[in-house]
Amino acid sequence: MGAAQQIERIARIRQLEEDESRRILELAIGELAQLELALRAAHQRERAGRSLVAQSAVSGEIADRIAGMEESRSASRLAATLAVRIRAAEGAVANLRADYLNKRTSRLQAETLARNERAREAQTNLRRAQQALDDWHLNRKRRSDARKP
Repeated sequence: MGAAQQIERIARIRQLEEDESRRILELAIGELAQLELALRAAHQRERAGRSLVAQSAVSGEIADRIAGMEESRSASRLAATLAVRIRAAEGAVANLRADYLNKRTSRLQAETLARNERAREAQTNLRRAQQALDDWHLNRKRRSDARKP
């Protein structure tokens, strides 16, 4: 097996690694988006709870006031937890993105090496073919000269 074929095989393996890395990155980005969506929902719940407290102040309903305060407190706690998870997910996404870019760079380098090696092999084959043709013509001329009296 030629060097170019070996390098091409490495490039194909690196392509598979890059594809897998991209899939993992996309999953992590999707998870981060879900966390951010959940955080927005928690903020909405917190606002709804505060709104319920304000409405209960006008209507005088104690049960609504307590429910609104509990809803607001619960949503606030959830938002704090989600914020921590989001920061961790952002760090993971950054690491996965760097890993993906490294794998992509590695694949591109292997493809470039394979292309250069193919060109070098083609040049070598062309040079050998030309040398063989030159030798054939030289031998033909020598045989022709040897036959002349």
